[in-house]
Amino acid sequence: MSIFKDAPEYAQRKLTPFEPPKVTLAEIHASIPKHLYKKSTLKAMYYVCRDVFFTALFYKLATYIDPLSRTIVDQYGFSSRSAQVVKWTLWSTYWWWQGVAFAGWWCLGHEAGHGTLSQYNWINHSVGYALHTFLLVPYYSWRSTHHAHHKATGWLEKDENFVPRTRTDYKLPPASKAHVSDYHDIFEETPIYTLFRMLAMQLMGWQFYLFTNAMGSPMYPDGTNHFSPDSPLFKPHERRGIIASNFGLSVMSAVLSYYISNVGISTFIKFYFVPYLFANHWIVMLTYLHHSDPTIPHYRTKEWSFLRGAAATVDRPLLGYLGRFFLHNVSHDHVAHHFFSMIPFYNQPQVTEHVKSVLRENYNYDSTNTFRALYRTFTECCFIEDDGDIVFYKNKDGETQRKLVSETTGAAEHVVDKAITVTTDM
Repeated sequence: MSIFKDAPEYAQRKLTPFEPPKVTLAEIHASIPKHLYKKSTLKAMYYVCRDVFFTALFYKLATYIDPLSRTIVDQYGFSSRSAQVVKWTLWSTYWWWQGVAFAGWWCLGHEAGHGTLSQYNWINHSVGYALHTFLLVPYYSWRSTHHAHHKATGWLEKDENFVPRTRTDYKLPPASKAHVSDYHDIFEETPIYTLFRMLAMQLMGWQFYLFTNAMGSPMYPDGTNHFSPDSPLFKPHERRGIIASNFGLSVMSAVLSYYISNVGISTFIKFYFVPYLFANHWIVMLTYLHHSDPTIPHYRTKEWSFLRGAAATVDRPLLGYLGRFFLHNVSHDHVAHHFFSMIPFYNQPQVTEHVKSVLRENYNYDSTNTFRALYRTFTECCFIEDDGDIVFYKNKDGETQRKLVSETTGAAEHVVDKAITVTTDM
């Protein structure tokens, strides 16, 4: 399959009119064997130690890059230009792998926040706090909003993440009066500008969300963020956790400042900051694509339920085997995770198979190349309508990529009625 084409599953989903799942939550729960809920602290610590090991290994290997580039010039007669090519190729390789490894730390911290690393909460919180703080993530703060997201996934009035903006938000004319040019005035961009916006979102979107609640729920006022203990994102009893998160970030900032004072800003950028940006990219990519797709519905209060929201996400084989190894199944088994966030990640592949057998056509999977899917979502998921209890994203032409069964049925009935009228007139 071409990396520039949509996968067959996505193409088929576009052509299939949508109808909400008819199965019950009890049926889904009944399909999951009880042993999959079991948590193993020892097994979880193995994965934590494995991630720490690979991060340390990649760091150690990177310390040889600059000496190697000098050696191939001084001892082997390579030209300076050739040495530079070798040097920056190796640095790029390090940034890629260390960025993936850092993202793995974030995934394990995410699992700790759900309490799946151990049956002991103090172990979950200690590990999650340490892993996330290393990546400058406010552990308790994000854990709070992430739990709220799980309780209201796909619910337009209550969800916390990647909430679509509406026709009114963009000050677009009503659908009955709008022309394609009205949409293009807002959403049409040059390819270069689109690429620039994508890069900005991928590299700094995560921090932008934490600081400004960008793409979060519009029900919160301007200035909402993940760092103020008084933020409307949090409940009063969470205040101490928010302060603890900020304290951890202050300590980590002091550690990084000390590191810079000892090794210099250039070394800091190469060894920590660039991989940190790459990790941000993976975090934004996987979370964005879990819940933003032209063929996946969002619900308003009248039609939302926990089951419908949990099913309104997408499994993607991000990075293939590497995604399973380093990112701990976070994208491969995301649908199952939303139904059973209390089940450890290493059991989620089995959970996915059981959930698929129950959801059937309402299970969403997309093997489209992830970068192709990212571009598709970024350019086609533009806005939603202000009305409608089940809605899909519309693109820059004001069109949806998928219809509701009720819409197609209505259109078919209209055609039949018109045909009967014509026949009667004859």
